Amino acid sequence: SLQAGLAVLLKAERLFHSSYHSQAVHIRPICRVTHWFALLPWGGFTVAASLSIVQDASCLAVSWELRQTLTVVFDTFSSGQGKKDWSLFKMFSRTLTDACPLASQSKVYVDISPKNKEKELLEVSPAPASVHEAIVQGDKRTYAVYDLLSPSLFNTSRSLNVQLKWKRPQDSSDLPTPVLHAQRYVSGYGLQTGEISTLIYNTHPYRAFPVILLETVPWYLRLYVHTLTIITKGKENKPS
Repeated sequence: SLQAGLAVLLKAERLFHSSYHSQAVHIRPICRVTHWFALLPWGGFTVAASLSIVQDASCLAVSWELRQTLTVVFDTFSSGQGKKDWSLFKMFSRTLTDACPLASQSKVYVDISPKNKEKELLEVSPAPASVHEAIVQGDKRTYAVYDLLSPSLFNTSRSLNVQLKWKRPQDSSDLPTPVLHAQRYVSGYGLQTGEISTLIYNTHPYRAFPVILLETVPWYLRLYVHTLTIITKGKENKPS
């Protein structure tokens, strides 16, 4: 249902008006988790009680996991007349009113990590009930966490409109480049000289990262696998 939970934000005209959006469906086999139950007598009745949850270590029994993802990128700096302030309502024209009744977990994470290891002059509202820290690509990141299943979240307001404001005007400098990032461009023309070039950068001083590259090819380009060229540190790697 699009009337509750995070799905409320899925307003088509706003999603397709973004700078980038991607929808994906991931299906993978996972080792099955077995629930053990027992029938126990209680007060003249027989009740079912869960005793344990066991994962098949040998993975002889397999279940299928379905994961759906939606990635959206908004250029709030351009649409906000040079301001970096943003909110859920500005991006989606909607706010969150409650959690999905079928969800066992429903959270909103806002990255509030400082840019230059100094406390940035930014303010996120409403104040988060908890903060989560994680290591992402070797960097320490800090996230404000909003748990939609928490009863106290909607006590003071009937809707949640997460906002981030800068306490002073910010310059138009670019955001810090991630340690692992990519660039892509199309060059040439026609089927003879047209090509797609994808550049992947790892600026970490010593750590290597596994990369899975998924290319979305423009409809007007026809690809020939035998022309694929991979170059690493100036040397060509023959694809296997």
